[in-house]
Amino acid sequence: MSPAPHGYERAPLPHTRESDPVPHTASTASAMVAEIPVSTPQDSTRPAPPTTGASTKRDAFFDNAKYLAIVLVAIGHAWEPVMEGSRATKALYMVVYSFHMPAFIIISGYFSRSYTGRPQQIRRLLTGIAVPYIVFEVAYSLFKRATNDPSHPISLLDPWYLTWFLAALFVWRLTTPIWLSLRHPLPVALGIAALASFTPNIGEDLNLQRMLQFLPLFVLGLLLKPEHFQLVRRREVRLLALPVFAGALAFAYWAAARMQNAWFYHNSAAQDQGAPWWVGVVMTFALFGCSVVLTAAFLAWVPRRRMWFTVLGAGTICGYLLHGFLVKGAVYSGIFDTNAWLDEPAGKVFLTLLAGVAMTLLCTPPVRRVLRFATEPEMAWAFRREPGSRAGARRSAGKTE
Repeated sequence: MSPAPHGYERAPLPHTRESDPVPHTASTASAMVAEIPVSTPQDSTRPAPPTTGASTKRDAFFDNAKYLAIVLVAIGHAWEPVMEGSRATKALYMVVYSFHMPAFIIISGYFSRSYTGRPQQIRRLLTGIAVPYIVFEVAYSLFKRATNDPSHPISLLDPWYLTWFLAALFVWRLTTPIWLSLRHPLPVALGIAALASFTPNIGEDLNLQRMLQFLPLFVLGLLLKPEHFQLVRRREVRLLALPVFAGALAFAYWAAARMQNAWFYHNSAAQDQGAPWWVGVVMTFALFGCSVVLTAAFLAWVPRRRMWFTVLGAGTICGYLLHGFLVKGAVYSGIFDTNAWLDEPAGKVFLTLLAGVAMTLLCTPPVRRVLRFATEPEMAWAFRREPGSRAGARRSAGKTE
């Protein structure tokens, strides 16, 4: 991504452990990196059917979508240092940035529909999002101090590079009951995003500007139903997606020489980019529409069956959080400055393949197991046992006496 603070830090997310007792309960980790059970979230107005045990099955469609999207994240980061001077590369970059993060956020909202703030959900929110945020925010800050800026502060209120998404997801998930209680939540969210787009003094705490401007996509996910995802899998939608992407690329090629990348990062107001305030409002609605259309086109071509990479969908949070060290390490070491051939077409193809391979390796089960202490900690010691759990333990103990 572009150098802080304007880089597009995106993320994939936290996850649902395979031992979670209720398959339809949304995990604190976003669906971007969450382990998604086959069952889809229940409509918030209807009670979920009873379950009799844990489910370890996952929906291959969403795992495939997460893996493919996180690979695009890595490729986008790899293009950033060599993008200037190449209109075609910038056009591809703009198209990818139009939908890969929005896709993650929409899916995250979709799998947050059952969040009501129950004790188990709060626990997952803390262990699946808050803990990884703290660990990696500190790790990235120490990394930047050691490699590039010795005076870089360590602050949990100022997300750096990739960690903004975890902070945003934490707040979005907490506010889910509010959005589900409103009669028209999407227009309200769009209104908030539009207001943020022309409020330059909104402050940098928790990257609030980006959190508010991306909010409508999360709320849209909350409003989606299973049939909406079935719709994009239809053959006619897949065929329509081809001219949609072709048109997007053609428009991006035209806009590459006229449009700033910062609009896609959503981390600044219109005035910060030298534009009148009303342009922020127009861009809020325009980019929201583009993101939704391109996300649908992307999902239309995501395989529905199990593929060789399906298993990697469960480890996207690891790939997301780790690949930033590789990208920034390469930038700070001067690799892109001392190897001019990387600016050539062959060099960009090499970087694209390298980014895909690196992200694939970082999402593998061994890496996930090694990072479990930070991305999927149990932390049973930190939480009170629920009354029902204590009663069940006493009954079990009585049966064994």
